[in-house]
Amino acid sequence: MVVFALSLVPAERLVWKALHRGLGANPIEFITRETGDWILIFLVVTLAITPARKLLGLPELIRFRRMTGLFAFFYAFLHFSTWIGLDKFFDFREMLHDVQKRPFITAGFTGFVLLLPLAVTSTRGWIRRLGGKRWQMLHRLIYVSAAAGVVHYYWLVKSDVRKPVMYGTIVASLLAFRLGAWLVKTRRGASVRGAKTEELITTETP
Repeated sequence: MVVFALSLVPAERLVWKALHRGLGANPIEFITRETGDWILIFLVVTLAITPARKLLGLPELIRFRRMTGLFAFFYAFLHFSTWIGLDKFFDFREMLHDVQKRPFITAGFTGFVLLLPLAVTSTRGWIRRLGGKRWQMLHRLIYVSAAAGVVHYYWLVKSDVRKPVMYGTIVASLLAFRLGAWLVKTRRGASVRGAKTEELITTETP
């Protein structure tokens, strides 16, 4: 409950600022930037949970991964809804034109679309339907979505790229950790299979 309540604080802060005229001279831009930052923050936290639980020896952290992932989608939905409703006033023709012609919007839209199947299939029921391996493969799209979000942010700001570079470095580091862990696991598996084969040959050799 504490993690859930803390995850809602950014949204509550936006509501409070809106009610007290604290969104600045350009409220739409303020909301867009705030929700965009929190998408990447929650994506990074979600991606960091597996390395953290392994490095710190805290397996119980895994129970927060689905919640933080869903909050990443929640803030992505707010971000996307702000663009649709407040910026484009539901002009779908103009939105389609932007997606096709403006690269940073294309990247952001791609990141949001990739989060949709992850949010839908986040339940235990979907894990059973898809099977563990297929579910895990599908949910690796979160790395692609995070990368698309970083590219979206980088192309958007153009000049001061410190924050998108920071997010990109963190996402790349987490991906490198995952790849390293996979390589170690693969090599260990190959070593075990090789040892078993050698043992079998030795046993069966007259």
